[in-house]
Amino acid sequence: MMRSGVPTIASFGRVLEMLEAMIADGGQSSVAAIARSIGMPVATAHRQVATLVNEGYLVAASRGQFLAGPRLLGLLHRLDEKQIIVGCAAPLLHKLASDLRAVVQLGTFDNDMVTYRVKTGEGASELFTRVGMQLEAYCSGIGKVLLAHLPEGQLDAYLDTGPFPALTDRTITDPKALVAELRLVAQRGFAVDDGEIAEGLHCLAAPVSAPDGRVLAAISVSQMADEMRPASEILPVLFQTAREIEMAAFGASKISA
Repeated sequence: MMRSGVPTIASFGRVLEMLEAMIADGGQSSVAAIARSIGMPVATAHRQVATLVNEGYLVAASRGQFLAGPRLLGLLHRLDEKQIIVGCAAPLLHKLASDLRAVVQLGTFDNDMVTYRVKTGEGASELFTRVGMQLEAYCSGIGKVLLAHLPEGQLDAYLDTGPFPALTDRTITDPKALVAELRLVAQRGFAVDDGEIAEGLHCLAAPVSAPDGRVLAAISVSQMADEMRPASEILPVLFQTAREIEMAAFGASKISA
């Protein structure tokens, strides 16, 4: 972890600001115009752009305009959006779990299964899930959130993988009933697991989205049904934590989306 109070390099921050502005502009404006839009001296901007071109982060397009270069594109291909979310989410989920005195988890959808990537909170060791475990999606709060936001064709393909075995007498196993449940999840913005994956276990789950609207992960709060706080107490802080994760992972791009 980085020590608090470590001084930053202001000039480097300005270079990054220029790079971000150039990428956001998409080669539509001149360097001078972009420099003026962010309050940077034009001469300084030209030196920064020349350096970024020389290092491969930008490439000249036409008439003094620039686009993302091969080195920057290469870095983008290496990015794992889900792993970025996990890294940003962990401290926020620890706080949520502490505040609610509950088990809090984050999962992603991979190969038709939920992959549990973060698990924390009071009673976490007693819950059967573990980080790295994959479980069926149809019977959990996290899974239902992720399924509810799949593109239609991908969801249809998932439904074709049935049958869906019952894990408890509350598990939704009928594909038509599952589709109706997923529509409800998409409409209200959260999912409920009321003893569907394990007897007596109650869960509320909410989506974590990318700036373009794709749901990349879901977070949940789990407690035994007889200990669970009312949904009216949990949902506001659950939604707030999801938004904080999005902001931590995607920053200003989440606002502008």
